[in-house]
Amino acid sequence: MQAFGKFATEHDLEYLTEHYLYFNEPDEKITIDDLQVLLKKKNKNVAGTIFLYNPVIAPRGYNVDRSLAEQGYEFDGQYTELQFEKLMDIFQSRIKGYEGKLIEVKYLFNYNRPDIEPTTVLEAFNEDIEKLSTHQSTRFSRELNYHDVKNIRISGKFVFFAWGHKFDQFHVNISNYAKGIFEQSRKIGKTPAFIYSRGMGLEGSEEGVRFFHPVASGKLKTKITEAIAKAFGTKPPQPTAYEE
Repeated sequence: MQAFGKFATEHDLEYLTEHYLYFNEPDEKITIDDLQVLLKKKNKNVAGTIFLYNPVIAPRGYNVDRSLAEQGYEFDGQYTELQFEKLMDIFQSRIKGYEGKLIEVKYLFNYNRPDIEPTTVLEAFNEDIEKLSTHQSTRFSRELNYHDVKNIRISGKFVFFAWGHKFDQFHVNISNYAKGIFEQSRKIGKTPAFIYSRGMGLEGSEEGVRFFHPVASGKLKTKITEAIAKAFGTKPPQPTAYEE
């Protein structure tokens, strides 16, 4: 598998604005030019979309320990191949049957930074979301960080939601934003899939838009990845409960 993306920056904040996974045929490796040819026929070549929380990823030759600007990265608006990390390893090992196809990766928030949850970043996101329907200025870029929910474009026939299952009760706007994206995906005819717990149940998970992130720890680590393999065992993938 290979991963490609586009990075952008505004007011010293860095965003991953596009992200694609390519599932290689045996002994195959594609170039940026090959990727662009595939993207000219997205309806044919993009199988579906995976929706995560926020990116923590760097181009090949760079790392996520410092900002890309500090490392001399040139934000030229072009696609670049991405470093592999734990999340990509899981997708490569657990998603089968998409050789020769792309899967797009989207994020609730495109802000490319690790460990945003213990910081004031979520407070800013929560406040920004309330302003998106107004002319008020936002702290994070409207265009680079957020989605226009009612006009969101989701590639492929399915969308696999994996942005996590622990929305903070104090950040109501973030929860509503996520729910809006989930509901809109259905309105535009996409088949939603996700990993959920039997305790929460299918309907409860959808109501709370709580869908397990692929990277888990402890006892859940293997259970979640096995559930992802099971979910993607059908085409399109299906909502799947992990084995408790």
